[in-house]
Amino acid sequence: MKPKPAATKKPGHLPLTERTAYRRLEDVVGCKWSAAVLAAIGRGVARPGQLERFIPGISTKILNERLRKLVDYRLITRTEIAGKVPRTEYALTATGVKLNEIIESIRDLDEEHGIQPEP
Repeated sequence: MKPKPAATKKPGHLPLTERTAYRRLEDVVGCKWSAAVLAAIGRGVARPGQLERFIPGISTKILNERLRKLVDYRLITRTEIAGKVPRTEYALTATGVKLNEIIESIRDLDEEHGIQPEP
């Protein structure tokens, strides 16, 4: 007598915890500017004016929104430096470094394989 094959259970839905994680991820990297901002900071571009010059096409308003969002998600830190001329600098957190490595890997994959949507 042959044993019955185990029934494969179809998933009923995506669990709420996963949906929430995907939504947070989309909120952070779904914006076309977030990856560029993270990559720039990962390359040592730390000050808002430098970031604006380093990332062609980004407006001051969008840059400030992205910086706030990335700080809120604890992917970057914001440091205010006192002095005659106060300044602000940003740096990647440990989590930001991990995400930036993933983003850089995706960029490398694109450069290597020229990923393009089909017409």
